[in-house]
Amino acid sequence: VQLQASGGGLVQAGGSLRLSCTASGRTFTNNVMGWFRQAPGKEREFVTAINWNGGNTYYADSVRGRFTISRDRTKNTVYLQMKSLKPEDTAVYYCAAHRSGSYIYQESYNYWGQGTEVTVSS
Repeated sequence: VQLQASGGGLVQAGGSLRLSCTASGRTFTNNVMGWFRQAPGKEREFVTAINWNGGNTYYADSVRGRFTISRDRTKNTVYLQMKSLKPEDTAVYYCAAHRSGSYIYQESYNYWGQGTEVTVSS
């Protein structure tokens, strides 16, 4: 079972990126899927999550209004559209499949991707 995150890179402040997370080995069509990030020297933090059919989404205050999570269940893929990027968004971004518990805690997720690095220059 693998979650493959991609789409990271270097972008200037104010720019946009779209991250993708594709599952292989099993489907996660009925799982809540989440994105977390870890900035250098900081703890991993919750960014956003989406329920099984995309009808409900959850965002950290720091990204609400700038980031949008979506999913394509036919492709077993989750997306994170990031706009108006700021230098403080610089981090390694991880996708994860939720198991149980609160969506904002990484302990609630039992499958993780390898991470994709996002660097926002000022």
